[in-house]
Amino acid sequence: MNGIAVYEPPSAAASWRIALPHTVAAVPVARALVRSAMEETDHAADTDTAELLTAELVANAVEHTAGRGPIELVVELLPGGCKVEVHDPDPAPPGHLTRPVIEEPDPMQEGGRGLLLIRALSSSCGHRPTESGKAVWFRLPAVPRQWRRA
Repeated sequence: MNGIAVYEPPSAAASWRIALPHTVAAVPVARALVRSAMEETDHAADTDTAELLTAELVANAVEHTAGRGPIELVVELLPGGCKVEVHDPDPAPPGHLTRPVIEEPDPMQEGGRGLLLIRALSSSCGHRPTESGKAVWFRLPAVPRQWRRA
């Protein structure tokens, strides 16, 4: 090889799947799972961003879907980055995740920015129908070692 190798991706994918309660208590649990998974595997995606976007997906699933059934968190650590999905029982698409936003959120309102954060900070995002509702997901790319925090 000519030059210096900048980044060597992990050789195999790893994944986690967990049912979470349909309550706000699911948000810190989801964040902790993502952080633990990424630290355990010394994964190269940005952990802080993965935690933040996971929290947004889980909070949206809890707040905007009816029912008491659990929601499900799926974390896949892939050689080129990570993919996080949140499954919920509501088949309706998630707001403006994949549609252009016509108006900016009101700066005086507490909410309304979660999907914008997901769109802005992920490399890709979307949703798909499932047998029991939908899955909303985002991807983050691997970060080169020299750009990671020590």
